[in-house]
Parts: sequence; C-alpha cells; structure tokens
Amino acid sequence: MRLDVVSLAPESFAPLTSLGVIGRAFNAGIAELHTHNPRDHASDRYRKVDDQPYGGGAGMVLKPEPLFAAFESIPVLERRRVLLLSPQGQPLRQADLQRWATDHDQLVLLCGHYEGFDERIRTLADEEVSLGDFVLTGGELAAMVLINGVVRLLPGTVGSAESLLEESHSALLLEHPHYTRPAEFRGLAVPQVLRSGDHGAIARWRAEQQQERTKRRRPDLYRRWQEQQQGRSQMRIGNGYDIHRLVPGRPLILGGLTLEHPAGLGLDGHSDADVLVHALMDALLGALSLGDIGQHFPPDDERWRGADSLVLLEQVVALVRERGWQVVNVDTVVIAERPKLRPHIAAMRVAIAQRMGLDPDQVGIKATTNETLGPTGREEGIACHAVALLEPWGGGNG
Repeated sequence: MRLDVVSLAPESFAPLTSLGVIGRAFNAGIAELHTHNPRDHASDRYRKVDDQPYGGGAGMVLKPEPLFAAFESIPVLERRRVLLLSPQGQPLRQADLQRWATDHDQLVLLCGHYEGFDERIRTLADEEVSLGDFVLTGGELAAMVLINGVVRLLPGTVGSAESLLEESHSALLLEHPHYTRPAEFRGLAVPQVLRSGDHGAIARWRAEQQQERTKRRRPDLYRRWQEQQQGRSQMRIGNGYDIHRLVPGRPLILGGLTLEHPAGLGLDGHSDADVLVHALMDALLGALSLGDIGQHFPPDDERWRGADSLVLLEQVVALVRERGWQVVNVDTVVIAERPKLRPHIAAMRVAIAQRMGLDPDQVGIKATTNETLGPTGREEGIACHAVALLEPWGGGNG
C-alpha cells in the first residue's frame, strides 16, 4: 500500500518507519510512506501557507493554493482514497481501518493546521476522519494513528492472523482476557478452562467473556452489538469448494488425517493442502460474507507454508464466534477415486469436531468418486464441496 501524507510537519512521521512491526512493514515493502509539504509548493519567497480568514476572527487559515499544488503532485493509483483529518470528521472505527486496508492500494492523508483550513480544501477529500471530540494543533497525530491502524492490518505485518481476527472492536465486542505462563502468579490463577484442552469449552468461554466485558466496560458498544444481533436473520448458510492437485512427494492429508495413496501421491499446496478443511473454512467464511481463505491466509505468505489446516480452521471458527455467530452443523462431500475414504470418515469427523468445538454428529462427511470423469476421475486431484449453517450466538446448538 502507498501512503501519501500532505503535512506542514513531515519530519514528525519519520519514527513510523523505524519502530516496531509498523517500521518493519515499511522496510519490508509491505507499505511505503511519502510526505508532501505544502510549503514546497508556495508561490512567494516566504513560502507562505496561511492567511487571515475572511470576515475576521482569531487565528490563521491554511491557504488552498499550496495544499492543492502539493496534492496534485502526488501520483494517482487506481484504488485511491483521500482522507481529511479533521475534528469535524466521522469518528475513526476499526471497521474503517479494515475497509481501507482491504479495498484500497493508496491512501492520501490531508493534515490540517493552524485555526483551520480554507473550506475549498474539503473538496479534495473522499472522507473526513476524526479521532474524537477534541481538537489538536494539527492532523499529524491523527494521521499517524490511522497509518498505524491500517498498516498493521496489511498481510505480512503482524505475526499471527488470529490476533487480527479476534481483537477488540473488530465486530463491536471487546477482546476476551488473555493469559500466559505461569499458571498462578501472586495468588491469581489462569482460569481452568484455558488449561483444559477442550477447544469447544475454550471458544465458548472466550465468547462469553467478550460479551460480559463489553457489557460492563462499554455498554454503548454492547447495545449496538445487541441491535446488530436482533436485526440479523436467524440463520446464515455458506458454501465452499476447493480442489488440489495430486503430486508425488507430498503427504495426503484429509480431515486432519494423514492417509496413504496407492500410487504414493499427495496433495499439492502452500499449506498442508487439506482440501476437505479448506472447503469447510470457505463455507464458514462465505456464510458471513468474509471472503475466502486466500484472503485471510494468503498463499504467498511464508507464515502459512506447510501450515496445519486444522489450526487455521480454529482461527476461522474463532472469527465466526467473535462476529456473534455459532455453527449449527456442517456437511461436506469429498470427491476422490482413491484411496477409499469410508474407513477414515469417523476419525475425520472427530478431528474436525474437536477443533470446531462441536459434537461429531454436527459434522457431516461423505465420500464419492467421479466415475473416472473429469480431473478427479482421472486422479489429477481431489475436490471437496462443503456447506455450513450458522445461527446467532446463544440461539441453540454449538
């Protein structure tokens, strides 16, 4: 992503390129930062960028000519969004950061200064953004907050996609409590459920904690979340499909189990290529219009090379719960000529159900062949269709 900042204090952005994960993202080329000083475009020898307001009043106003010239000097990418940092803008929300990080390749940030700016400058902006109901001396701090929030969402910036899926404000609810070792510290113990190994119980505890914490700390957000839940339809259905090529020298992993192919073939892919789990994840994401697994776990990201797809499934289920939904049941059809899958289906159901926090009878897995027709029939690959049924959290099963 390209970030262009129009500011009278461009030097204030230098620390962003050298500190923490945001600095590493800039150094790795995940994002690039460019600053543009309106003073460099002033037409007089004093590089004047402000003037007294028409009609009188206190303070000085940012002139339109230098800022327009600075703005017009910036290269234009196809998916560009221009944001004006202003106390009069809409309050910044996590959903805005996610939208900009996903839908745009370039953000242009216009920083105000002095008492304000000439009203005609507003015509340049697609959106006006505010940090809150207060006034700062300029838009630089707000722009740095926005840059930090957007860049950390870009693929490759943070170490774990799960930390983005579950964090506070992603879907109105605050994040659940976190604990690490030791299990007890100064008389304060880690909740037993987190040490139980029961993935379903852990997921339920975390979802309950999110709701309780939001209700207690941010009743305004909790009310909005409740309204969102009440306004939803009672069921959501998602479909998923995936196919992976059969190749020599790779393991054959389906439903979390390592199987033996009679010809010694395995499934090719960036992760472990578990086509059954991949189709299931796509169905879950599709039910909530959250894209597909390629968006959440990009195949060009080295973090997912050889990844256990059941671990990725846990993260997708956590996202579903964090959005206020729970899985009623899932059903899948695996299409493969060989090996025979029927002897393994029960174990696959158990493995998947455990990672999803479900009972095995909520996980349907069927196997069929393509009667030697098509790529699966010719044993060029193995495919899977999946369907997932979701309901609002607390609605019954799950």
